[in-house]
Amino acid sequence: PYNLMYDHQDLWGFMKYSINNLADPFVGSNYGVHSRQFECAVIDFFARLWKIPKDDYWGYVTTSGTEGNLHGILLARECHPDGILYTSSETHYSVFKAARYYRMDLRAIPTLPMGEINYELLAQELDKNREYPAILNVNIGTTVKGALDNLDRILDILKVLDIPRERYYIHCDGALFALMMPFIDDAPEISFEKPIDSIAVSGHKMLGCPMPCGVALCRKEHVKKMEQHIDYLNSVDTTIMGSRNGQAALYMWYSLRKKGLAGIKQDVLHCIETAQYLRDELSRFGLSCRLNDLSSTVVLERPVEDAFIKRWQLACEEDICHVVVMPNVTQGKIDVFVQELVESAKKHGRITPIHPNSALAVLESNSWQKVSAVG
Repeated sequence: PYNLMYDHQDLWGFMKYSINNLADPFVGSNYGVHSRQFECAVIDFFARLWKIPKDDYWGYVTTSGTEGNLHGILLARECHPDGILYTSSETHYSVFKAARYYRMDLRAIPTLPMGEINYELLAQELDKNREYPAILNVNIGTTVKGALDNLDRILDILKVLDIPRERYYIHCDGALFALMMPFIDDAPEISFEKPIDSIAVSGHKMLGCPMPCGVALCRKEHVKKMEQHIDYLNSVDTTIMGSRNGQAALYMWYSLRKKGLAGIKQDVLHCIETAQYLRDELSRFGLSCRLNDLSSTVVLERPVEDAFIKRWQLACEEDICHVVVMPNVTQGKIDVFVQELVESAKKHGRITPIHPNSALAVLESNSWQKVSAVG
C-alpha cells in the first residue's frame, strides 16, 4: 500500500545533489552532503509518538519496513544469540527472511481466523522452550488481513510464564499501522512505556513519499552492543545499509512538518472510515468480505478475472485478496471498483473455497467474527 496523495515540489531542487547519510545519523562522517539534521528530527518525532525518553532511543531512516525488521531482529539476535524467534504464520515475509539471514531458530505460530497470532499455542511454545531466550515479533497489522497481535496479551503470557525481562526481546513490525494506532481513539497503545525493544515503520505508506523509506527505532542500550567505528568514514555504523538515501530523510521530514499531528490524524480517520464504506458496499452486493477492528485492510473473495486483478493491482493469496485503503482512496474510486467487480463477477463467475480450510472458507465462516469478539 502507498499513500499517493503527496506534493513535494518544494524539494525538487535537492534532487540534483547526491545526499548520503552515511552510517550513524547521530555521528558525523567525512562526507559533507547529508541531511542528518532532518533525519534526527524524523527520529525524534517517532520517539515522541511512541513515548521513549530522549536519552534512551536510537534510530535511523531506512529504505523500507523490511530493513527496519532486519535491523530489529538483528539487534534481538545480538542480545540473545541462542534465542528462539516466535512470530505468527501470517507475518510479513521479511521476518522469515531475517531468520534465514541470521540463521535463527524460528517458530511460526498458527493464527486465529482473523489473522492474530494464536495466543494459546504461543504460550505452549514459550513454555516448552523455557531454557532459551524468547525473541518475539509482534505484528501491528498483518500483511494480508491487517490484523493486530495483542501486545498486552502477549506481555501477560510472558508474565504468567514468569519469563524475566532480561530473557526476552520484543520487536514490533508496524509497517503501516504503527503510525496509525496513536491517532485512533480506544486503540491499544503501542509505546516504549511497555517492555518492547524495537519498532519498524514504513514512510511511503501512511505518510506518503515518492521513494520507499521507513524508520527503525530501538532502545539505545541494544545498539551499543553492535556499534563499530569505521576509520575511513570517521564515524560509527550500526545500520544495515551503511550508505543511506539522504533524500528520503528530507522528504519524510517535509511530510511530517507539512501534515503535523492534526493532518496525520485526519488521514488515519479517512482511511478507517473509507475502509468501512468499502466493506459495506461489498456486503451490499453480496460479496464476501471482512474488515478487522482498527484496520484499513478489507479482505475479500478473489476475483476470477485475472485482467481485473491486474488492472486494480490486487494482492492475492489463495482464494482471497485485499484492498488497503490509503489517504488517496476516495469513496468515488471505491464506487468504480465495486461496480467493476460486480460486473466482472456477473461475466466470469465467483470463486468458491479451494478447500474446506482455505482462506475464503475461513472468511465466509462465523469463526472470524466469534474469535474477534472474544479476543
